[in-house]
Amino acid sequence: MKHLLSIDDLGPEGIEAILDLSESFSEVTQREIPKVPALRGKTVVSLFYEDSTRTRISFETAAKRLSADTMSFTISSSSVKKGESLLDTVQTIEAMGIDAIVVRHHAAGAPHRIAQWTDASVINAGDGRHEHPTQALLDCFTLRRHRGPSLAGSRIAIVGDIRHSRVARSNVKAFAALGAEVTLVAPPTLLPESLAGWPASVSYDLDAVLPDVDVVYLLRIQRERAEASRFPSLREYTARYGLTVERAARLKPDVLVMHPGPMNRGVEIAAEVADGPASLVREQVANGVAVRMAVLYSLLGSSSAYPRAAG
Repeated sequence: MKHLLSIDDLGPEGIEAILDLSESFSEVTQREIPKVPALRGKTVVSLFYEDSTRTRISFETAAKRLSADTMSFTISSSSVKKGESLLDTVQTIEAMGIDAIVVRHHAAGAPHRIAQWTDASVINAGDGRHEHPTQALLDCFTLRRHRGPSLAGSRIAIVGDIRHSRVARSNVKAFAALGAEVTLVAPPTLLPESLAGWPASVSYDLDAVLPDVDVVYLLRIQRERAEASRFPSLREYTARYGLTVERAARLKPDVLVMHPGPMNRGVEIAAEVADGPASLVREQVANGVAVRMAVLYSLLGSSSAYPRAAG
């Protein structure tokens, strides 16, 4: 595998291979010195055209724990502010001698275009409303640790601003590839223009769906991406689609609650639920490092480097 641009690049077997490798790297992150020389001599660049906390830090931490060198590209202090094109930026970075580019961009398809311009491996860290494959992988990894090695038969409700969510598209594909039954829950105005190719059912009624689900996956209302208000008010949205304390109390005892972050506490999820025993939010963040170590190693590592390093 040269690049990771979409969950489609992996397929069910590829997803499971990454998750299995992530278990090994999860063990590395628990060591007193959580570092292996698996990617020593490699250079990984973070090329983020949008703000990010979790994804950027997670990738940079993953690269450093694999002993790779890292470079971080910041728009606010770059020549992009002077009008430099994406192509010129990529060519400039590549001229410095790099092995992988982790890209987040506001335009859907930007990582695919960059992959055509460079010999380095390209990892999609989120492109517009398109995809966010490593978020889907870490979510599958987190769920697999609680639901067993297979997600077959698991019923997952993805709730919220699906229209603007790259996480939703990648997660639907990944969850379905591993055998889960996925239901998208949102008002019609927060669903995509077309759901062709989405392996999921749709409901507009959260209260009707909740009694049967095993996992509730909340999405943030992305007001920065919305062209106009798509619901009357945040209060009304919370009343109909928020995972309030009252709704959480009606869930089955073993239901798991997830959120990719950042959270709008009190909007799509109550603070008490976000911090409650059913919540996997912090675990998702922690697992992101091991999963991204697995992705980087799969793209850049030799067949023998990791077994020696971890052995």
